[in-house]
Amino acid sequence: MHYQLMQLNAEYAAALDEDQLEQWPNFFTAHCRYRVTTRSNFRRGMPAGLIYADSRDMLADRVLSLRKANVYEAQQYRHVIGLPRITEVANGVPSRAITSFVVLRISRQGHTDIFASGDYHDELVMEEGELRFAVRDVVCDSSRIDTLLAIPL
Repeated sequence: MHYQLMQLNAEYAAALDEDQLEQWPNFFTAHCRYRVTTRSNFRRGMPAGLIYADSRDMLADRVLSLRKANVYEAQQYRHVIGLPRITEVANGVPSRAITSFVVLRISRQGHTDIFASGDYHDELVMEEGELRFAVRDVVCDSSRIDTLLAIPL
């Protein structure tokens, strides 16, 4: 049970860290929610996010815009993901989990900075034999989010 979730998180991070952004939407269900928000806003139940998408198609559009339209400083991420804490199980499959993360940003000049830290608050489903995210709320510890938030966390 834990293994599938750890593998999902590892593959998710690898797709982002290795600039294989086109794979990123495939980790989600067709009708999903992906949101990046602050811990303060999350605790207050505020629905808006710094990044918000409510379908796999919206995630794919985001990737397309990152590749074709958006202009941002060349950078790379390195995810360091903690062990998931499964908070709910349905039919022997983790259905809710919280997982801590730290994302390092490596600039084109080679500087490495801590870019973001926080928790993933996930709702998961088994779909076609694969565990997928139905909801991934990326809850950042800091209320100060860098304006260079282009690549998904």
